[in-house]
Amino acid sequence: MSGDEDLLTQQILLAAARHDVESLRVLFRNCSANVQDDETGTTPLHAAIAACEPDSGNPDNGVNGAAHYHGKENNSDDMQRAEHTLKLLFENGAVWNDLDGNMETPGCLARRLDLKSLYDIVVDAGVRTELLFMRLDEYAPIPDSDSDHADDEEGLVTVNDKTIDVVDTPTGPEADLENANYLESALDITQDRVLDASANGVMMLWESPVMRRTAELLLPHAACSALNIGHGLGLMDGFLQNAAPAKHHIIEAHPAVLQKMREGGWYGKPGVTVHEGTWQSVVPRLVQQGEMFDAVYFDTFAEDYSAFKEFCSEHMIALLKPAGRWSFFHGLGADRQVCYDVYTKVSQPATWIGSWQYKHANTAKPGGGDGLV
Repeated sequence: MSGDEDLLTQQILLAAARHDVESLRVLFRNCSANVQDDETGTTPLHAAIAACEPDSGNPDNGVNGAAHYHGKENNSDDMQRAEHTLKLLFENGAVWNDLDGNMETPGCLARRLDLKSLYDIVVDAGVRTELLFMRLDEYAPIPDSDSDHADDEEGLVTVNDKTIDVVDTPTGPEADLENANYLESALDITQDRVLDASANGVMMLWESPVMRRTAELLLPHAACSALNIGHGLGLMDGFLQNAAPAKHHIIEAHPAVLQKMREGGWYGKPGVTVHEGTWQSVVPRLVQQGEMFDAVYFDTFAEDYSAFKEFCSEHMIALLKPAGRWSFFHGLGADRQVCYDVYTKVSQPATWIGSWQYKHANTAKPGGGDGLV
């Protein structure tokens, strides 16, 4: 970073920390808010949020449950300026999930400092960003080198006359490639876990209580029919079997998991039909055959939101009986609470199918929630 760029960055960070929206508006006439300190990784969002840290030296801090920030309550003019600052930063290209030197996103910092209003602003910005990425994926670029509005570099998007650098995300064909890599990888399968080649948890035994309760809600009585997409350790399928379903279909694509299913006798269990392959290849065939189910559960790995949206919007209504129930394991943002909260909101529009109302049940841990309809 050049000396001039570093000076400009420091000016933006200082103005953000002071919640000086007037100075920020002037600075943003010639630059964006997408800057970071070279040494600390601090962004303007981090600076604006950190400035609201509760004053530990204030003896009245937290009296009667009221949080105080530098001696003033969180609904004071100072907090309102902080909220306005965050909104202005997002309007000028700030990135909601940038990491600082402590590996914290702005949302992580706001949550740690218990600044709910600022946290909510970050979450809403994350939702808007992810929805924008989804819409952009739906359009094929039209090359036009003569256009006055054409961007000179890849990854740049013009919004409200401002050029913003769009960070690439694994969607569309790239997501399919990621899933293909997973299906070709070796898995570490034990009695209490399934790990991929990078030691990421595909399914863990601690998920059992969540899945047990979900299965009870999905199949409240015997003689129902069930479809489970993603076998893993077999936790959900085992709990579904406890209800003695009349018809129990399982879709699984990974060869190592399929081998474990053969060894575990799943192919011979009463009422069980195992479909080998991805849900993208199996589900259309089930729909064509007229198969419908009282309960559907969706829990895949190495797929992003676009795959989940496709399943919900394109296939669910054809698979589920009118009075049926369905659920999914919500691991779209499993590494951080702020990511989990963002993708919880992003997921909601896709889970409106016909006239069925979406309901979401969270657990205390990120990645441990199920959405149940």
